[in-house]
Amino acid sequence: MSNGTRIVILGKTGSGKSSLANTIFGDESFKIGRTAKTETSKCGAITKSVNGRNITLIDTPGFFDTDRSEEELKPEIVRCITECAPGPHAFLIVLKVDKFTVHEQAVIAKINQYFSEEVLKYSTVLFTYGDQLEEGQTIEDFVRGNELLSDLVKKCGGRCHVVDNKYWKNNQQDEYRNNQFQVKELLKTIEKITEANRGSYYTNEMLQAVEEEIKQEVELIRQSPGNMSEIEIREKAKDRVSDWLLIKLAGITTGVLLGAVFGVVVMVRVVVLLLEAGLSFAKIAKGVSAATAGAKSVIALTAVSGVVGAVLGGGTGYCRRWCRQS
Repeated sequence: MSNGTRIVILGKTGSGKSSLANTIFGDESFKIGRTAKTETSKCGAITKSVNGRNITLIDTPGFFDTDRSEEELKPEIVRCITECAPGPHAFLIVLKVDKFTVHEQAVIAKINQYFSEEVLKYSTVLFTYGDQLEEGQTIEDFVRGNELLSDLVKKCGGRCHVVDNKYWKNNQQDEYRNNQFQVKELLKTIEKITEANRGSYYTNEMLQAVEEEIKQEVELIRQSPGNMSEIEIREKAKDRVSDWLLIKLAGITTGVLLGAVFGVVVMVRVVVLLLEAGLSFAKIAKGVSAATAGAKSVIALTAVSGVVGAVLGGGTGYCRRWCRQS
């Protein structure tokens, strides 16, 4: 695993994402929600050394929750985009070891809707609440018992791991039911993912465009008075770009944004077209038409609807130069 590995943690609220991040780091870096209202509500990223490697964990809110509003989710999806840029080395799809209810099925359905096959090459399914496994049962045994889960794990190259953020912290009686052992195995898997992808990270046209914006902001901040560290400069640049993206993508639905992050071709193209300066509506429509060739009709209609909303909402008329000067 190369230095500077970026890992995005995804899952619905209450699946144990923040606790998992702390388990990987071996400390309490991420704040843990004790009630439904105090679960992770904002996208956050922390970088630390684990086994001699610099790892950035990006903890996300419940992007796959069914009860989150567009207004609530959009700023956090945008923040996730800037934290991920130019792209993550791995995604962890977090699910609980539990009865597979309609809520879990809805999460899988959203993953299948938004995730491209390319993204799944970088993904691992990570189960929490491992203490719910029956005695002697492995996570592979648990997965085999559910067709939907089994299909998702297969799409992720057969990669799955399990932890228990509460009961497996210092378990010395059973190596398998020990978080330290499981984290080592997880990091080995992420290393194999990186090797299989020839050391590269997952990226797409939209993430690359956002990274270019961040680099431009970094240069502008360097030229301004002050004595900021490189880390502080990049953080300030990401803040500026996040604000710009929110204005630029006004009218775009969270579904289109998620599709753009996770590689659905038409969604990526829609967002990129909106980020490019000076595009006319006719050019945007032409680009969308080309991108939707061969795409599922429902996805295409959703994307076109998002573009129309963004254009009418004034998203394409925003002046980048004004943003930098303000």
